[in-house]
Amino acid sequence: MLAEGDALSFLHVSRAEIDLPAGSDPYADAVYARAAANFATLRTSALAVEDEASVYFYRLQMGDHVQTGLAACFSIDEYDREIIKKHERTRRDKEDDRTRHMLALGAQTGPVFLTYRASDEVDRIAARVTTGEPIIDFTAPDLVRHTLWRVGGADRDALVAEVGRIPALYIADGHHRAASAARARTEMRDRGLPGTSLGDGADARTMLAVAFPHNQVQILSYNRTVKDLGGLSPDDFLQAVRERFDAATGPATPAKGGDIAMYFGGAWHTLRPRVAPDASDAIGSLDVSVLQEGLLAPVLKIADVRTDKRIDFVGGARGTKTLEQLVDSGKAAVAFSLFPVSVADLMAVSDAGEIMPPKSTWFEPKLRDGLLIHVI
Repeated sequence: MLAEGDALSFLHVSRAEIDLPAGSDPYADAVYARAAANFATLRTSALAVEDEASVYFYRLQMGDHVQTGLAACFSIDEYDREIIKKHERTRRDKEDDRTRHMLALGAQTGPVFLTYRASDEVDRIAARVTTGEPIIDFTAPDLVRHTLWRVGGADRDALVAEVGRIPALYIADGHHRAASAARARTEMRDRGLPGTSLGDGADARTMLAVAFPHNQVQILSYNRTVKDLGGLSPDDFLQAVRERFDAATGPATPAKGGDIAMYFGGAWHTLRPRVAPDASDAIGSLDVSVLQEGLLAPVLKIADVRTDKRIDFVGGARGTKTLEQLVDSGKAAVAFSLFPVSVADLMAVSDAGEIMPPKSTWFEPKLRDGLLIHVI
C-alpha cells in the first residue's frame, strides 16, 4: 500500500484515497475532505510556516545532471496575459480534480515547473546563495537529490527585481496545476473569499512554481509503442514505411534530431523522411509530428493519439530496453524511439501561440509535492 506505515508521507494529502476503503472513487467528496483533514494534521505536527514572504533556490540532482531554479509565487494575472506561456491543452476533468483539491486544502501543494531564457544576474545570485547552508537537503527513494536554500535580504530583493526583467516564462510541466490555480482564484474571488485582493492576507492571486534557466533543463524523449499493425502484414508494413522514409539499420537511440528509431522484427532501424519537413513550421518540423503525419496516421491508422487505445507512451527515463521488451513479449507490434524535443523547440511553439503535439516532452527530474506549500 502507498505510504503504509509512514504517517508523514505527503501522499496522505495528494492521494488521500489511499486512506479510504479499497476501490473508493478517487473523486468522491470524501477524498477531498480526507485530504484536507490530513493536511491540517501535518500543518500542526510536521510543517514549518515562514514568518515572512520568502523565495528559495531549489536544486535537483539526478546522477550527473544538476539544475537550480527559483521557487516562488508567480502572478496568475501574468499567466492570464500569457507572459507565463503555455504549450499544452488541459483536460477539464484533471483541472476539476486539482481545483477541488486546492480549494479543499486552501493551499497549493504541487509547484508548476517553469523555464526561462537564462539570466546572468540570476545565475550570479544563485551561485552566491547556494554556497551557504541549505534549509532542506535529502535524497529521495528514486535517488533524486532535493536541496533548498532560502534567499533573504539584499539577495532576495535583487533576485525579485531581476526576475521582473525577464520578458517571459514558459510552462515546462504542470499545465493542469497552473490552470487549476487560476480557476481556484476565480472561484474564491466570485465567492468573496479572502486571498483574492491586495492586502487581505493569504494570496490566491499567485501560483507556486519553480523556474529553471533554459540551459539547465533536461528534456528526455517521449517514445511510442503501437499494439498492432492495423491489419497490415509485416512485409506490407515495412513496404509502407520504406515508401515514406529512408530506412537503414541504426541505433536504439536516435543520434540527432530528424532521425526516428524504429524497433521491429527484433532489430532497430533509423528512419529519415523522404520529404524533409519545413524548418519554419514550429509544429510540423518536430520529429513527433513527422512520425505522426508520416507513419502513425496514414499507415497504422492512428488519427488521434489522445484517444486511440492502440498506442502507448514510454517516458525516456525508462530507456529503450523497455521498448524492446514490450515488442519482444508481443505486448506491442512496433516501437519508436525519438530524439528529445529541445527547450528551444518548446519556446518557439509557445512564442507562436501554438500547442505542442500530445506526449512530446518528458521532463526529468521531477519536482516534489509538499516540499514547498503556498497557502491561498
